[in-house]
Amino acid sequence: MPSIPDIRLLGLDCDGVLTDGTILLDDDGVESKRFHVHDGLAIKAWLASGRSLAVITARHSPALEGRMAELGVTILHQGVKDKKQVFLELLRDQELEPGSSAFMGDDLGDLPVLSTCGLPLAPANACAEVREVAAWVGERDGGAGAVREAIEMLMRGTGEWARFAPGDPGASETT
Repeated sequence: MPSIPDIRLLGLDCDGVLTDGTILLDDDGVESKRFHVHDGLAIKAWLASGRSLAVITARHSPALEGRMAELGVTILHQGVKDKKQVFLELLRDQELEPGSSAFMGDDLGDLPVLSTCGLPLAPANACAEVREVAAWVGERDGGAGAVREAIEMLMRGTGEWARFAPGDPGASETT
């Protein structure tokens, strides 16, 4: 990718992007998820830079709600049947053109929104169809720092990542 566009809205799927896609259920049917702390730091940096971040997922998870609340993510759409429609509504609400948006997805259900956003992103372990349409495929798998890698790439492209480089007290994550 020769130049990085100035992305104002970053959308993320949850399972397979923020997590490794594993769904853990205990004997009582309670679901838990595992999130990578590096992704959390990057999400905080993204939000601190004045940009929007939305999580749009087909499943519903109290664990996701809790984690996003810890990170300050306020745009969370769960149980979504049509991710593209929700993404288009977000663009309209924020008065943004698709070219100033990116979305990271990993599986077939993400293809409609990946074809709508300005910069389709995928973790390394995304399915072949998603990797095929992605303008950028990371080296890290979903749930293993893929979101951090993508955000860092986007913010380095605009020169803003330096504000959050190691040694900057504002970049440390405590959650």
